[in-house]
Amino acid sequence: MTVEQRRAADAMARVNELSSQSEGFKKRYRAYVDRLCPTIVMNGLGQALATERAAAGSDPRKDKDDEWAHYELYESLRRWLCRDDGGVYPSKPDLLQAIMSHDESLYLRAQAEALAWLDWHKKFSRATFPQGEEG
Repeated sequence: MTVEQRRAADAMARVNELSSQSEGFKKRYRAYVDRLCPTIVMNGLGQALATERAAAGSDPRKDKDDEWAHYELYESLRRWLCRDDGGVYPSKPDLLQAIMSHDESLYLRAQAEALAWLDWHKKFSRATFPQGEEG
């Protein structure tokens, strides 16, 4: 399996995993996924992820769709970038801490990998989750 196939399979599996969430969650999640790539390009991976974590709050709750959607999007990228089998930061429990404690070359690799994975994830999110009112 190529790395592109692995990205696609993981991105689709993550969407399938989240498909049992509420309609409100799915609408918000899809909107946040749509916005994350441009945010990464404009502000960098670290700031984009810090924004997602901040939007989730210190104790995200499943009954608050907006907080939970931000939390799960951050978690989706953490799981991909910190996976043991080929992740940029293998076995790291905290993605932001991993980003801050490694050098720029690894950061740039993580940013490129996040954008590549999100390209697939956005397509599957759009195909599976309903569009919110905000467009």
